[in-house]
Amino acid sequence: MSSSNTAAAAADHAASAFTFISRGAIIQEFKVAGRNIVQNFPEASLYNTYNAPHFGETIGRTTNRVKDAKISNLNGKTYTLNANNGSNSLHGGPTGWGKRDWQGPKPVNRNGKEGVEFKYLSKDGEEGYPGAVECTCWYTAWTEDGKTVLEIEYQVDLVGDECEETVVGVTNHSYFNLNLPSSTVAGTVVTLGTTSYLEISPDGIPTGNIKTYPSIPSNPSESFTLGETDPDPDDCFVINESPSSIPLDTRPLPLNMLATLYHPDSGLHLEVSSTEPAFQFYTGRFVDVPEVETSTGEKVPARGKRCGICVEPSRYVDCAGREEWRSQCLLRKGEVWGAKSVYKSWKD
Repeated sequence: MSSSNTAAAAADHAASAFTFISRGAIIQEFKVAGRNIVQNFPEASLYNTYNAPHFGETIGRTTNRVKDAKISNLNGKTYTLNANNGSNSLHGGPTGWGKRDWQGPKPVNRNGKEGVEFKYLSKDGEEGYPGAVECTCWYTAWTEDGKTVLEIEYQVDLVGDECEETVVGVTNHSYFNLNLPSSTVAGTVVTLGTTSYLEISPDGIPTGNIKTYPSIPSNPSESFTLGETDPDPDDCFVINESPSSIPLDTRPLPLNMLATLYHPDSGLHLEVSSTEPAFQFYTGRFVDVPEVETSTGEKVPARGKRCGICVEPSRYVDCAGREEWRSQCLLRKGEVWGAKSVYKSWKD
């Protein structure tokens, strides 16, 4: 593993390498058999200007959308957040955690494996959210049965004295393309761990109903292939359909398989599993990144829709704003919010 803007961390001994940057605790490279499988920019500075799609970012203070950028009945108050998705707040606001500079990477040994640690202190009032919280992100890598494994673990603590409670959600927003440098994920074979999803209104906010997704096979064990344009999900799929049973810290729970990806042209596979109760599955319909130039004059091709696939482990969309779902993300003094996800990749 290495960092592109600090001293190199421990080298990964597998047939792959991970690179991270401090801005957004971003995954810049995820190499399998010498081949990168995530959309990125070759220089850290380019993320500051061109990363509207959130390539590789650590998303927070909440994930996905908060309806009307408003949270009511929290600390007995109503909080207005910074909107950046129509009237809604998306991925923590215009300058969410993926756009902030984190401390790290700091080399660590976690559970007997080499990794790196990032920390971020989110101050009271940042993007409209109450209370100072500290997020710790650990990336740990190893090999297992010929597979390259990356574990991501998050922990968030309410460290400020400004209030008694706040809301939290964290995920990673990498765009996977198992056939880079192809500009599209067409041909990727996908299997999802569930076909249940949160039905949404036209503005991307859940209606409250959990239904079977209409445009993929109804049997979760049945795979489907992404074409040039369809299917085109940008939806939250639900593993645990009992919102009241979801703990604040899901890390003690068993890992559930969220998605498996395979591309026959490259022979590369990816499995994503998590302790989280849901995940956003997104095939990049809104990506529009122009061609950019590095400091050395290298041209980086433009990226457009369907350039990558996001599998974003998370809690329910708008659980921060929806009181009947809020226990999933409601962090009080003395409590801990936590989540863990594992990515396994290999080549035929």
